[in-house]
Amino acid sequence: MMPDLNDLRGLRTAPALNAEERKALRLQLQPHLDRCEWFTVGVMAATGAAALDALRTLEAALGWSPLDPDPASPQASDVPGAAFLKGNQNTGRFLLRPEAGLGVGILISGHSPTDPGAEDTWGPFPLDLFNDHDG
Repeated sequence: MMPDLNDLRGLRTAPALNAEERKALRLQLQPHLDRCEWFTVGVMAATGAAALDALRTLEAALGWSPLDPDPASPQASDVPGAAFLKGNQNTGRFLLRPEAGLGVGILISGHSPTDPGAEDTWGPFPLDLFNDHDG
């Protein structure tokens, strides 16, 4: 059975998906993203480098401008264990921190001051959701 965006709500860790399932979720997600003006992204990963890689892949796939590291953020290589990355398009920055006990996945929150009904949080998506995007 093909996963639905609502199937992911409340999961601690993103499910493993094949390429067809990832594409189906991206197709479901896109109309929701199109209604929002800006986004925050949370990436939970086994390492800081994995979190940053997932962010950069997502940015490229969605055509988003790359976020800059917050001055308070450690380098990805300085977070060798479990990490949480919080990216904010409104500030143009991301903050990476060590964080044990989280699941693994990507959460995307859409923000729309002009259409508050469009605002929501989607995920957790697998870190590789956008690896094989069409674009």
